[in-house]
Amino acid sequence: MLTILANESLKLFGIDILDMSSFGELILRFALNFFVIFLLIRWLYYGVAKRKDYLFSYFIIGSVIFLLCYLLESVKLQLGFALGLFAVFGIIRYRTDSIPIKEMTYLFMVIGVSVINALTNKKVSYVELLFTNLVLVFIVYGLEKLWLLKHESVKVIVYERIDLIKPEARQELIADLETRTGINPINRVEIGRIDFLRDTARIKIYYFEPGDSINQADLEDSAPRSDGDDD
Repeated sequence: MLTILANESLKLFGIDILDMSSFGELILRFALNFFVIFLLIRWLYYGVAKRKDYLFSYFIIGSVIFLLCYLLESVKLQLGFALGLFAVFGIIRYRTDSIPIKEMTYLFMVIGVSVINALTNKKVSYVELLFTNLVLVFIVYGLEKLWLLKHESVKVIVYERIDLIKPEARQELIADLETRTGINPINRVEIGRIDFLRDTARIKIYYFEPGDSINQADLEDSAPRSDGDDD
C-alpha cells in the first residue's frame, strides 16, 4: 500500500519511493559537487587549456562517480572501493592517445572531489565540506592564474628538410621553423621519427603562447599515424 510516514518518506510495499530528507541531501551535495567541478574544469582548466574533449569527459566522469558513490553508500563501501576508483582511472589509456600528465591530474582531482562530496558522513559538517572544496579550487586557481608560471605549448609537424636535423645545424633548423611557422621564438625542438624513404621527420616544437597559456589541442593532430609509429 501507498503510505506517507511521519518522517516525510513515501513508501510502496515497504520500499522507499521518496525520502524527502535523503533526497534533499542528494540535491544539495550534487549541486555543491557540480559547482566545484564547474569552477575547476570550465573556469580554470578550460580557460587555460581550451580542450573541449576533456571538458566533456571531466563533467561526465565527475557526475557519474558522485552518483555512484552516493547511491552505493548504503552498502557500507570500504575505503578500498574509493581507492580502487583512482586505480581504475589512473591506468586509463585510450587506443590512440595516452592522457597527458596535466589532464590526468585534473581527472584525479575530479574523481577525488566527487568521492569526497559523496562519501563524507554526517560527522563532517557542511561548512567543513565546503571549506575542503574551496581549498582545492583556490589551490588550482593559484597555480594556474596567480603564480604566473610559463607553460610550454607543443606542436608536432612533419618536416622535409632532414639535412637540418643534425645537431650541428640546430640553430639553422630553429630559424627555418620560426620563419615557416610564424612561431617566434621557439624555445627548443625535439626530433622524433625519421623517414628516410620520404625524406621527412617528425619534429616537436616547444614555445610559449601569448599570455603564458597552454594550447596543446594540436598535439599530434598534424602528424600522420601508423600502427608502428613511435616517437
